[in-house]
Amino acid sequence: MAASQIINEIFALYEARGHRRYGEDVTELQHALQCAMFAQRAGEPAHMVAACLLHDYGHLLHDLGENIAERGVDARHEELGANHLAQIFIPQVTEPIRLHVAAKRYLCWRQPKYFDGLSEASQQSLRLQGGAMTEVEAADFMRNPYSYAAVWLRRYDDAAKVNDLATPLLKTYRTMLEAFVST
Repeated sequence: MAASQIINEIFALYEARGHRRYGEDVTELQHALQCAMFAQRAGEPAHMVAACLLHDYGHLLHDLGENIAERGVDARHEELGANHLAQIFIPQVTEPIRLHVAAKRYLCWRQPKYFDGLSEASQQSLRLQGGAMTEVEAADFMRNPYSYAAVWLRRYDDAAKVNDLATPLLKTYRTMLEAFVST
């Protein structure tokens, strides 16, 4: 399948399900666009901007509803999304996605006040995701070659929850995403 067709399918899923909210004041599409925009403004390489754009793609893949954390369910969206996207994109895009929840857990261990800055929904999901890492888990996490990128993705993720913030349109990222298709 051509890269343009693959991106068409990804964009179609954002159009069909990007209106969903997961306890935040922004939709999944708004969140994705804000995250990518913040990474781009910070001068991140294009593969990191792509990871930021797609980091919550796993939420679009499941049909468990928008309030799953309130029901005590962790859909493991990071694994769901990364596993799906790994069939399409290079690891520099998919591995920070896979690790962005672990990065939240790591930051809660490394900087205990970090938890206080998380949104209420993110605090709630953290409890389902295992809470702050232990020292052993943190050491293991930091050995992963993508851990640093995942921590930065997490920072952009945390910031990307601004209601009514103007962002570039999804189509703005088409050419960039097509460049990282590995199939």
